[in-house]
Amino acid sequence: MGDLKLGKLPDRIPVKLTITIAPSLQRALQAYAELYRETYGQAEPVTELIPYMLESFLASDRSYAKALKNRPDGAARVDGPKSTRRKQRLGDASPPES
Repeated sequence: MGDLKLGKLPDRIPVKLTITIAPSLQRALQAYAELYRETYGQAEPVTELIPYMLESFLASDRSYAKALKNRPDGAARVDGPKSTRRKQRLGDASPPES
């Protein structure tokens, strides 16, 4: 059987994590959510913002990206359809990444 143009889809099953954070971080996250509401006119709970904040952080960390390039297993990358959905959902006017 030949190769299909569309590769195998990535794992899309969400993973739930439970973490404990300092009160100061909780206040900072609440302040960020409030600023988000003021900026975009739409309230989002902190729990909805955190995955996208983490994704953005990892995507912008050059040392992390460099380390991933050197891994033979091609460890999970923070890009692709999920990033595109985030931009569309958060109202980014830029075209989807290809």
